[in-house]
Amino acid sequence: MLEEKRKDLDAEKQKKILLRLVNELSQSSPDLYYRPTSDIAAYLEKYIRGDAKLTVDERTLMNRLSRRDLEVLLSLH
Repeated sequence: MLEEKRKDLDAEKQKKILLRLVNELSQSSPDLYYRPTSDIAAYLEKYIRGDAKLTVDERTLMNRLSRRDLEVLLSLH
């Protein structure tokens, strides 16, 4: 039960971080909103693995996500 709650908490943190990163990327790429979800996920994946200003914990959480995971999270928003 504790493990399940931890996973839920991690998922919520990932969603918040993802939204923050999308907002950051939208500042430099205003047309991001109009791109296909798969393109945005690929862009985010590269950003997360590279230049994103993330804490060590945030980077660890986000590195767990595959491109497909990012697509799903984006489509839920």
